[in-house]
Amino acid sequence: MGIEDKIPGVLLTTVEGVFGWLRQASFWPATMGLACCAIEMMAFGAPRFDAGRWGQEVFRASPRQADLLIVSGRVSQKMAPVVRQVYDQMPEPKWVISMGACASSGGIFNNYAVVQGCDHFVPVDIYIPGCPPRPDMLIDAVFKLKKGEVMRHPIGQHIGQQAESTEALIREAPSTQELKGLMR
Repeated sequence: MGIEDKIPGVLLTTVEGVFGWLRQASFWPATMGLACCAIEMMAFGAPRFDAGRWGQEVFRASPRQADLLIVSGRVSQKMAPVVRQVYDQMPEPKWVISMGACASSGGIFNNYAVVQGCDHFVPVDIYIPGCPPRPDMLIDAVFKLKKGEVMRHPIGQHIGQQAESTEALIREAPSTQELKGLMR
């Protein structure tokens, strides 16, 4: 029907498609191990699970070199601004995985000191359940993120538009105090 049928060996795609295909093999996660789930995150990079097979063996200590933030463990009220600052320092495009029940929903810590889910202060792309989740669950989440969000992530001026809409959703979300008031 189109030109690709008339000329054999021609591949048609978009520039965003090519960049998405290239980006999916280059995740550099930032370390944000806050509790016991961090041990499972470390096992993800160890020889048994070997994240190096997919080019992710290097966890970055600097957020300016990372494009994936793995929040593993409970996040206290004091630590939430620090995690947000690390997220803000990461260059676009950036993704977040919430690893474990505590990072996703506060887990068993239903008190004033623990944030009930890191999605209150950073936009989360993938949630991993469990207490603690296994490293192979993290591997599965990374592959789902690669095939889903990374392949279809915009480039150029479209990145700014998507980032602004995501931040607007976070600002509209109710705070922890408002949610506690609704529960009473």
